Amino acid sequence: MASPFIEIPVGDRLVKVSNPDRVYFPEHGYTKRRLVEYYLAVGDGILRATRDRPTTLERWPSGVFPGAKLATRADGRNADAFYQKRVPKGAPDWVGTARIDFPSGRSADEVCPTERAVIAWAANLGTLTFHPWPVRAADVDHPDELRIDLDPQPGTGFADAVRVALGPARDLLDELGYTGFVKTSGKHGVHIYVRIEPRWTFTEVRRAALAFGREIERRAPREITTKWWKEERGEQVFVDFNQNARDRTIASAYSVRPVPAATVSAPVTWDELPDVATEDFTIATMPARFAELGDVHAAIDDRRFSLEPLLDLADRDERDHGLGDMPYPPNYPKMAGEPKRVQPSKARPTE
Repeated sequence: MASPFIEIPVGDRLVKVSNPDRVYFPEHGYTKRRLVEYYLAVGDGILRATRDRPTTLERWPSGVFPGAKLATRADGRNADAFYQKRVPKGAPDWVGTARIDFPSGRSADEVCPTERAVIAWAANLGTLTFHPWPVRAADVDHPDELRIDLDPQPGTGFADAVRVALGPARDLLDELGYTGFVKTSGKHGVHIYVRIEPRWTFTEVRRAALAFGREIERRAPREITTKWWKEERGEQVFVDFNQNARDRTIASAYSVRPVPAATVSAPVTWDELPDVATEDFTIATMPARFAELGDVHAAIDDRRFSLEPLLDLADRDERDHGLGDMPYPPNYPKMAGEPKRVQPSKARPTE
């Protein structure tokens, strides 16, 4: 008979893992206990990615079985997985929180990891993916991280995102004097993070990300797009500038993704990037890599950069090229300077 729970020592804590033998990834037989042990094996890395950050938990309490669905506004109660944006009731008193404001104007206390035990506790809840905000608890209105999300569109794939990262994106980072830290998304994309000084608003950081995307789009217009509407993107790599908007988050480094192979969002070095594949990094393979190399993003907090060069690019785009703002996601209130939020194929002639 399967054990109803076990207790795992994590630092000074004892973390209870209920139903440890429940299979979360049927294709490989990976259990909840295997998930918790994975996160403990990469503990320093996942904590570096989430420490002191309000973090949304993507919970799959029944595992990633065939046909399992993640909740959206459309399927809601019929889903098998969901995003936990508020600290769950009954959380231990050592689980830190941070108060954040949503675009709707509502507020919530989100989990804010401060130690490895919090990560293990969340994994016991079925958290596969950690979605940290790009802010710290001490100042939740000024991001300290610029996120470049290279998202392959249908007809393109991971190799295309890698080519964009290694070419136009890295070239621009070098010209700006920025140090970018690159990782796989764990699915098809590539993420680049740049630590920034926390003195700009979400709106300004998003504007900087859009300017970055537009500049590399100019350099490789057949490969890269910043067009928000999917019908306009074509077979290109989309630079998702809206991932820098308030309450938009990206899977953290070392997060497990809800796919049958149990891939993880893997930090890599720029030298490694040309030769890696998403499938190289799973909850089965990453612990050995981490034991050998440690966190290859360990230096990410060593230096912070100014957004002013990118905001200057944004000013130039508007002044010289007539390029203003782009649409926000549909759940956002109308933002100042935002164009009409109308899909081009459905727009009336006057829109």
